[in-house]
Amino acid sequence: MPRFAIFTLLCLSTLSIFAAEKELTYITAVEAAKDPDFAFQGEYSGELKGEKRGVQVIALGNGKFHAVGYEGGLPGDGFTKDNQKWEADGTLKDGVVTFVGEAGNGSLKDGLLTVSSKQDEKIGELKRITRESPTIGAKPPQGAIILFDGKTNDFKPGKTDGDLLVQGQNSQTKFQSVTLHVEFLLPFKPLARGQGRGNSGVYLQGRYECQVLDSFGLKGENNECGGIYTIAAPLVNMCYPPLQWQTYDIDYTAASYENGKKTRNATITVKHNGVLIHDNVEIPKNTTSAPVKEGAEPGPLHLQDHGNPVRYRNIWIVEKK
Repeated sequence: MPRFAIFTLLCLSTLSIFAAEKELTYITAVEAAKDPDFAFQGEYSGELKGEKRGVQVIALGNGKFHAVGYEGGLPGDGFTKDNQKWEADGTLKDGVVTFVGEAGNGSLKDGLLTVSSKQDEKIGELKRITRESPTIGAKPPQGAIILFDGKTNDFKPGKTDGDLLVQGQNSQTKFQSVTLHVEFLLPFKPLARGQGRGNSGVYLQGRYECQVLDSFGLKGENNECGGIYTIAAPLVNMCYPPLQWQTYDIDYTAASYENGKKTRNATITVKHNGVLIHDNVEIPKNTTSAPVKEGAEPGPLHLQDHGNPVRYRNIWIVEKK
C-alpha cells in the first residue's frame, strides 16, 4: 500500500478514535445513564470479616473497570495513608461486573459488591453509597462578594450553561487575601485518561492553581484533583465520582511585597468536600499556565478552560483584612 494511503488510513483511524472519545463525554446524569458502565461506577462501603472497608469503582469504558479497596473505609471516612489499599480489574458481562485481584475477587450487581477470597469463600458485602460534601449549598455570609449564583455573574464574558457557569473565565472582581467557596461538577469521560479526564483549575488571583480533574480512585498527586499544581499533593484524594457536585473551601493569603520584591510566599489551606487536604501550604511560584504573573497587584478568580466541559456554581469570596 502506498505510504500516502497508509498515512491517510492512520489519520482517519486517529480521528475515529478521537470522535468516539468525544462522543463519550457526558455532562448530566441523564445522558450518562445511557452508558451501561455508569450504573456501576461509584463508591461502596461496608464490612469484610467484621472490619470496615471501602471500595471505589472506576469506569474505563467499553465494559472495563478498575476497583480500589481501602482498609478502614473510604478516603475521608476512615482510610489513612498508613492503611493498606488493594486493586483489581473488572469486566462487565450479562449485567454483572466481575473483579479479579491478587487479594481476592468481587462480583458487582444492583449496587451490591460481594467480595470473596481467592478460594471463592464469601467474606462480605459492600453497598453503593453517594456521599455529599457538608458544604454543598453553603450560603455566603454577611459581607461576602457573590461571584456567581445563577443570578449574579461577576465573570467575563459570563458564559453559562443554564444556571451553571462554564469554565474558562475570569472574575471581574480582583482581590488579595480571601476565603473562597466554589462548587464544581466533573463530566463523565470513561474513555479519557489522566489530564484529559475532566480537566480545569481554580486559580487564586489568576496565579496559583488548585487543580480540578476527574481523579476519582487515583493516587492523589500534585497534578490531580486537589493538588496545588506541580507543587503540593493533597493530604488525601477526596475526589468524588464524576457527575457528583464537589466543593472547595479555600483560605488564601496573598504573597507580600516590599519595593517590588516578594518578601513572603502566598499560602493556602484547602478543604475538598469538607476534608482538609492542604494546611497552610506555601506556594513559592506561579502555577504553569497561570494567566496572571506574580506581583503585588490584586488578581481575579480564574476558572481554567482545558477543553473539558467542567461546570461551576455557588461561587463567593470573603475578603480578609
